[in-house]
Amino acid sequence: MTEFLEFLFNGIALGGIYALIALGFTVIYRASSVINFAQGSFLLLGAYLVAWLHVDKGLPFAVSVLIAIAVTASVGALFQIGVLRRVTGQQVFTIVMITIGLNVVLTALVPAAISSIGQSGSDIGDPWGSSTLGIGGVTLTYVKVWTVITTLFVLLLFFLFDRYSRYGLAMRATASDEEAALAVGVPTRRVNALAWGIAGAVAVVGGFFLAGFPSRADPVLGLASLRAFPAIILGGLESPTGAVVGGMIIGVVEELTAGYQPNHASWLGTNFYIVAPYLVMILVLMVKPYGLFGQRPVERA
Repeated sequence: MTEFLEFLFNGIALGGIYALIALGFTVIYRASSVINFAQGSFLLLGAYLVAWLHVDKGLPFAVSVLIAIAVTASVGALFQIGVLRRVTGQQVFTIVMITIGLNVVLTALVPAAISSIGQSGSDIGDPWGSSTLGIGGVTLTYVKVWTVITTLFVLLLFFLFDRYSRYGLAMRATASDEEAALAVGVPTRRVNALAWGIAGAVAVVGGFFLAGFPSRADPVLGLASLRAFPAIILGGLESPTGAVVGGMIIGVVEELTAGYQPNHASWLGTNFYIVAPYLVMILVLMVKPYGLFGQRPVERA
């Protein structure tokens, strides 16, 4: 039972990170119906910036995180304003390929740039303490405890913003019907830029915690966005709630599979935990084709 609880908590911590990644995908998709394949490079940029600012430059960890959030959010917003806005009306495939191009550029540029200006640019340090916390015989690491706490706080802030703020209302109106929102004076261009900024901001939080599990920022962090991709499909592409629930499910499935499968079904291979979330996604989509919280598109004659 103790082992199960440890696996479960680790899955919730990992699921929180996946929820933040999926939320970034969902916010952009709601605003512009585009899947942002550069979300993984935002994770990478945020993690490397936090590591460089905190370890190399000696800034307090919280200050480093805030600066990284501001920079990454600005990169996302400026990319939308300077590039994507100029191809508005083009085929979705064209816009998707542009986001893939941004991902390739950032994935190659960020590690090289940080390593060239800092000796330990990939080392994120140990701001949360390396000791463990024991509760009822269950051993928890502080980085994962802080992951759960911070993720819940960030998600709460987003949902309060989305539900009660002026721009949150504008984002929901744009997601519902962009043309109607524009007709009643909603600044849809500003909303789209804001969506990219939010996606960059939440990616930073997911990025430095994901890097904190091994205490290093690494270029492979960008691949976490692909591992989180089943979460947005599972929850529904346009649903922030679905992104959170889907992320939690995927994280728990991955950790439980990684914990139990090698001992009980070793014939499935050593990396089956990577495949398991996709199998869960397929099973759910067979029953609910638009995801757990997705809705069938309304077609008007």
